[in-house]
Amino acid sequence: MGAVVSCIQSVFRGIGRALSTIVSSIGGILHAIINGVVSICNAIISFLTCGYCGRRRSRVGGAGTTRTSGRRYGRRHHTRPARI
Repeated sequence: MGAVVSCIQSVFRGIGRALSTIVSSIGGILHAIINGVVSICNAIISFLTCGYCGRRRSRVGGAGTTRTSGRRYGRRHHTRPARI
C-alpha cells in the first residue's frame, strides 16, 4: 500500500515540477519580449529627439562644453592622516 502512495506522490510531484517549469519559461519569454519592446521604443525616441532625450548633462562654461553633474565614475580617493 505504501508503494502505491509513494508512486502517486512522485507522479504528482513530477506534474507540479513540469507545470512550474512551463510557467517559469512563459514568464522568461514575456520578460524578453517586453524588454525588446522597451528597447525599440527607446531607440525610436532617441532617433526622433536626435539623442537629446534622457541625457542628464548640464552646460558648464563657454564653447558648448558639457560635463555630467556630480561624480559618478572612477575610484574614490580617501585621505589618509599624516604620519608623524
